[in-house]
Amino acid sequence: MVVNYDKLWGILSERGMLKTELIREAKISTNAMAKLGRNEDVRVEILVKICKALECKIDDVIEY
Repeated sequence: MVVNYDKLWGILSERGMLKTELIREAKISTNAMAKLGRNEDVRVEILVKICKALECKIDDVIEY
């Protein structure tokens, strides 16, 4: 299955938030962020942490 995180990048852009800020606030690794940047699969746990930090739902940050 092909995943796409363009929605996530849109949210970050709208909020003026840098990827490094999301890494810190969501407490995810730089490796996980790199995978997101390459549209690779990440664990659901990572997506949940991101959604908690951004106060959104998983379908707000991912398309497949």
